[in-house]
Amino acid sequence: MLLGFGLLLLLAFTSLLLLLPALWGRDIRNQYAGIRAVICPETRKQVAVSFDSKHAAITGLTGKPALRIADCTRWPERSQCAQECIPEAVRQQPYTLGEVVVKTKRIYHLPVLLAAFASWYLGAVWHSHYLFRTQWMAALGLSQPELKQIVWWYSPHLLSVGMCLLFSYGVAFLLTSFRRHGVTRGIAVSTLFWAALAILGVMAASQAKIAVDLLKLELGYTLLASLLVGAIIGGLNGKMVLVSEEEKPGSSVAARVSPLNLVDRKAS
Repeated sequence: MLLGFGLLLLLAFTSLLLLLPALWGRDIRNQYAGIRAVICPETRKQVAVSFDSKHAAITGLTGKPALRIADCTRWPERSQCAQECIPEAVRQQPYTLGEVVVKTKRIYHLPVLLAAFASWYLGAVWHSHYLFRTQWMAALGLSQPELKQIVWWYSPHLLSVGMCLLFSYGVAFLLTSFRRHGVTRGIAVSTLFWAALAILGVMAASQAKIAVDLLKLELGYTLLASLLVGAIIGGLNGKMVLVSEEEKPGSSVAARVSPLNLVDRKAS
């Protein structure tokens, strides 16, 4: 019994270990995202530049972010410049929503909550007497009276709900970070996320000498749950909110935004 809960706690801890660096990297990426107006050291004229925010996020996880320019209005003709404008670009703030339309990447909570509930409900059915309760009890060495006692405990239920929420938010974070949506892509991302956690879980289970039958049952459930979570979040993400006029493709506001226009408007 304790070994089964220990495996779930290990998976939850592993999820946090994977998500915390990802959230930290996302903050660094957001810090250096956007278009900034600077004075070109060569021409002494205003130009628009943007950082390689992904590179900054990756390098920032192990130390100070390594900054480099990813785009400039003088490129590609001067793409081999010394990038001496980086210190000024760091001091400048990116254009605000009043000056440029920024398509933010948001996590929509309703699809995540629906996916978490669906995966939790699948777990309830999976471990019920309709499917694999007998095998699950045998793998844990539980008797019927012991199972009835466990049902009234709060900790197993809270742990299962927390795991479903944590995994669902992890999938949503990955989908929004890579700007992916759709059922197929959602399933692909959630399956890869599950595989990473499953590998770590199997390694830990082998060290803890958890019963193979129990491990197979939990891997089967978590795989099906991950497919369900990916399908729901991928299919519903971004479709359950209203899109503003500025965010609609082909809108007049979005059409007139370009780095050159931004520089001219800022200079005027």
